[in-house]
Amino acid sequence: MAALARWCVRRRLAVVLLWLLALGGVTAAAAVMGSAYSNDYEAPGTESGRATQLLREGFPGLGGASDTVVWHTTGPTGTVRSADVQQTMTRALDSIEDLPGVASVVSPYEGQSAGRISGDGRTAYATVTFDDPTENVDKGQAQAVVDSAKAAESNSLQVELGGGATGLTESSGGHVAEIVGVLVAAVVLFLAFGSLAAALLPIATALVGVGTAYASIALLGHAMTVADFAPMLGLLIGLGVGIDYALFIVTRHRRGLKRGLPVPEAARNAVATTGRAVVFAGATVCIALLGMLILRLGFLNGVAIAASLTVILTVAASVTLLPALLSFIGPRALSRRERRRLYEHGPQPEIPTGLAARWSAFVERHPKLLGSLALVVMALLALPTLSLHLGTSDQGNNPERTTTRQAYDLIADGVGPGVNGPLTLVTEVGGAEDRLALDNLDATLRETEGVASVTAATYNSAGDTAYLTVVPDSAPQSQRTSALVDRLRTEVLPRAEADNSLDVRVGGVTASYDDFADVIVGKLPLFVGVVIGLGCALLLLAFRSIGIPLKAAVMNIAAVAAAFGVVVAIFQWGWGSELLGLGRAGPIEPFLPVIMVSVLFGLSMDYQVFLVSRMYEEWLETGDNRRAVRVGLAETSRVINSAAVIMISVFLAFVLSGDRVIAMFGIALAAAVALDAFVLRTLLVPALMHLLGGANWWLPRWLDRCLPRISIEPPECRAAHERLAAATDAEVADVLAKERRQDVRDIPG
Repeated sequence: MAALARWCVRRRLAVVLLWLLALGGVTAAAAVMGSAYSNDYEAPGTESGRATQLLREGFPGLGGASDTVVWHTTGPTGTVRSADVQQTMTRALDSIEDLPGVASVVSPYEGQSAGRISGDGRTAYATVTFDDPTENVDKGQAQAVVDSAKAAESNSLQVELGGGATGLTESSGGHVAEIVGVLVAAVVLFLAFGSLAAALLPIATALVGVGTAYASIALLGHAMTVADFAPMLGLLIGLGVGIDYALFIVTRHRRGLKRGLPVPEAARNAVATTGRAVVFAGATVCIALLGMLILRLGFLNGVAIAASLTVILTVAASVTLLPALLSFIGPRALSRRERRRLYEHGPQPEIPTGLAARWSAFVERHPKLLGSLALVVMALLALPTLSLHLGTSDQGNNPERTTTRQAYDLIADGVGPGVNGPLTLVTEVGGAEDRLALDNLDATLRETEGVASVTAATYNSAGDTAYLTVVPDSAPQSQRTSALVDRLRTEVLPRAEADNSLDVRVGGVTASYDDFADVIVGKLPLFVGVVIGLGCALLLLAFRSIGIPLKAAVMNIAAVAAAFGVVVAIFQWGWGSELLGLGRAGPIEPFLPVIMVSVLFGLSMDYQVFLVSRMYEEWLETGDNRRAVRVGLAETSRVINSAAVIMISVFLAFVLSGDRVIAMFGIALAAAVALDAFVLRTLLVPALMHLLGGANWWLPRWLDRCLPRISIEPPECRAAHERLAAATDAEVADVLAKERRQDVRDIPG
């Protein structure tokens, strides 16, 4: 690391130009090729996946996006069947059908479409089918449909639109979230450093790394399945960790300047010490993210690789671009007051004082009380996680002001909630016997509990595949609809297939999400075990201790559980969701637990590494656990808290994105970081380490000899570790005995 930093400082202009060239080149390539994101939630081998496959093979023309135009009369006497309303909407639907990209329009005023008009005659809806699936629909074409439909509105006629294509036209808040997060981070950095130049460097470094990653993810979408929220998720993670990593290095650089080191030497020393911890922390984040690959779900593979790519590039920028920029600004990394003090009084030893030192001493004096308090807080926040319900949130969870939410509510109130998410039953058909069985199944389904209506079987041109549409009497995200899916699969359909060759598969939105959730939940224990195991192995190698990785695993699980508790309370229970502009309550997306476990576990490791690595340095130098914990907490708490405030601000700013999934990520990550930094790392971890004493650093000698060495600490600390490792058992016992006899010592200040 020292050699890399030295090269970057000496070739600082070349380093900056290379990064700018990479950013410009990748961005230009992404602009030329465009994006190719795809939300493919299908899990291989599931019944809903087989239903979708049969439908695609038998009815290739059904692949286009299907949206709805909903109208509702608001006058005291008018209905949708009145002549003026019918004339107005027929004219609007005809104009929509003539628009480019529209394949067909099915009106409630034509043919057998009576079911598209509500019982009170005040609400009706038409279906607009596009030529292409939702992900390929041009936003301009979707906007033209919205404009044509909205042109029919009047004081007594409300017109709304729903569906995936319409959702493309709704504003997502642009880049307000990123701008707000960066501005808040800049303010916190300036207050922490007192130097504008030093405050801007972490932001500039993170923006270059994240910008390069953002464009690279767009290119990645052409090579594999990448979800449409992956770039925003990568941006969210990258800005948070990128600014934090750069903050840690700049802080160490400033400490070197205050000690009187020349600028190049201070930058080299910062990368050689803190830079090692940054690389290690980034590696733990990537390992946690790439753990999603063991689930073998294409949808999550793209998310894992995209997020990992972002972390890798931000780490690379922190240890290469940042030292080059630090050498450009020279001593201006210090504030004017700090430069004046250094010039007048010369280098002075940096002794932890103030609130950080007093808090560290307070934790040392009351470890049991503070540790118990932290446990109670974490347990209370984790309680809502026990009621976690995985399912599909849909446009009914959008904010009230959106046309998609209003269309959803109009259909649910007027025609029935199940119309917003019908089930599709698909089967291959043999001879006349199978057709007769399908007719009988139609009658059986109409009498099944939870079914509102059933459309007659539709056959393809070859006559070998057919499908029926079943409309539940409950909403797509309702647990009653999930119960209906289970009832059809386990009771109704097996009886109907008993005396024929039918093999009916249940598909549709609810069935697909339920199957996806079942696959994820089934693999979740393996996934969590692998992620925790790999993280513990890395910490074991880095800190040569059994207690440190075990405590880290428990702390990270606690942070994840508490963060999920916050997400459940806001998004599933609806506590403040409408107030925050996040729509009404609904289930948690099936893929969220896996992604959140990966991201949160990785981020939780960051503060563990930065806190314990400083304690470890002190332990190797002194062999005194009390001093190691006290000094480590006092010296790192301020920078960790500043980093946490920045990361929390960046994550919470993404609530402004207007995207429910990204808002879930933002709130969960912000909650996890807040709890991790202000409860776990400043309360529970140091309290436990004080209680355990020298056992924190215990490792069997035979295991120490077998394990390869991964060094976070600088070379001088490695030498101290070798001396400590070579000590006899009697010498180690003597050190621990002295520690037990030692009086509690306060840090000055």
